[in-house]
Amino acid sequence: MARQRRFIICAVAAIVGIWVLAITGHWYLDSLKMTAEKVRAYMESVDFATLTGDARANAIKELEDKLNALPYEERRRLRLQHLVNNWFNQMTETEKSQFVEATMPTGFKQMITAFQNLPDDKRRKLIDNTLNNLRNADHRPVSGMQNSTNAPAAGTNAPVISPQLEAEIRNIGLKTFYSQSSAETKAELAPVLEELQHQMENGRVMRQ
Repeated sequence: MARQRRFIICAVAAIVGIWVLAITGHWYLDSLKMTAEKVRAYMESVDFATLTGDARANAIKELEDKLNALPYEERRRLRLQHLVNNWFNQMTETEKSQFVEATMPTGFKQMITAFQNLPDDKRRKLIDNTLNNLRNADHRPVSGMQNSTNAPAAGTNAPVISPQLEAEIRNIGLKTFYSQSSAETKAELAPVLEELQHQMENGRVMRQ
């Protein structure tokens, strides 16, 4: 009986230990994941307007790294909530251009070229699907995200991109329009490009 009790106690202790290790490991891995909320918290912890020189450049570089570490859904949430606007609007034109190029998804230029090579009907369908997906995402409440005073709340009637920008994309062509756009316009176009790339990688429209 004594041996049985010791065996049961050891077995229970082992099971509890495994659960503790699993929970700890899961918590640790979650803590390593970048989220839109962590990006927001970082920006609010830094007084960007007062930074100059290397400190300013390092702060922008750290923000770029955090944005690039975000999973797709978190990047889309952050883009649609316009949480980076407070910093972006204070950047110089050179900083804005470098920031936009540094935070675009990998392979997006190749994606634009591939998009332009598609038949007209597929391009129209991809643009329609992309804008619809962004509108739907913009109207869903974002769990775990505190709304910034500089960001419109999800569920407003504000367009994902301006009607003028949407018309120019459709009429001029995405590749030509992007190459001729300012850093501010490219930043506004960023969520569209990311969603468009996501649509093309999924291939649903491409297979139809």
